[in-house]
Amino acid sequence: MEQRLKDKVAIVTGAGQGLGRGIALRLACEGARLVIAELRPEAAQSAAAEVEVAGGQALAHPVDLADETQMLPLVEAAVRAFGRIDILVNNAGRMQTKPMLDLAPADWDRVMSTNERGLFFCLQAVARQMVAQIPPDVRATDRAPHSMGKIVSLSSVAGRSGRPYATHYAASKAAVISLTRSAALALARYNINVNAVAPGVIPTPMWTQIDLERGQLFGKQPGEAFAASVERIPLRRAATVEDVASAVAFLCAPDSDYITGQCLNVDGGMEMD
Repeated sequence: MEQRLKDKVAIVTGAGQGLGRGIALRLACEGARLVIAELRPEAAQSAAAEVEVAGGQALAHPVDLADETQMLPLVEAAVRAFGRIDILVNNAGRMQTKPMLDLAPADWDRVMSTNERGLFFCLQAVARQMVAQIPPDVRATDRAPHSMGKIVSLSSVAGRSGRPYATHYAASKAAVISLTRSAALALARYNINVNAVAPGVIPTPMWTQIDLERGQLFGKQPGEAFAASVERIPLRRAATVEDVASAVAFLCAPDSDYITGQCLNVDGGMEMD
C-alpha cells in the first residue's frame, strides 16, 4: 500500500474495536505511527499489538474522553513517544436507542459527554499541540507552505436528519458537523485541516448494539433491524469498515490538503446533502 502517511503521528480515539480499530490499522498500513486512545486498557493493548504485528508502531493509551482532564496527558504521552502529533481521528462515541419522550437527563449527558463535549476538548488539546509545533517563522507569516495537521471527526448519517429513537445521539452527531466547521475556520490561519466523515450502516459492535436495542423496542429478531436498515440504502449493501477507513485515510493524506470544513457522507447514498 502507498505510504502516504509515512512517519506521521496519528491519535485515533476509540480504536480498541470496530471502526476505530479498522481506521488505526489503515493509517498504520499507510505508514503512520499510532496512538491507540481507548477507554478499555486491554482493548487498547490488543489493538496496539495488532498494529505492531502488521509492521507498524503503536502506543496504547487508556483514556476516558468524558473526562476533559485526561486530554492533556493524552497529548503529552503522544509527544513523549513520537515527538509530535500530525493527525487526530476523533472516532470514540456512544450510542443509545430510546424514544425521545423517554429520555432522561442521564441518558442525554452520557451520550453528549463523549460524542460532543469529549470530542471538542480532545480536538482542542491536539490542535494546541499542532499549532505549537509550527516553526515560529512560519507561524508569523500566516501562510504555511503545506498542511500543518489533519483532524478528522466521525459524525454519522444520524447527524444529517432527525432520529426519534436516538434523539440525543443524532443531536451529538449534528454537533460534530458544526464543531468541524467552526474548528476549520479557527485553524485555517495555521493551515490545519479539519473535516468529518458521516458513516451509515456498518457491521460493527455499535451496530450490533443498535440492532439489539431496536429489536427489543420493536419486537424484532436479532438481525432484522440491521437488515431493514440495509434495505433502505440505495447501493443495497452495508458499508465495510474499510469503506470508511479509506475515506478517513484520504482526509488525513496530502491529497486532501485543500479540503477543510467538510463532512463526507460514506453511506451508500442514504444522505445526499
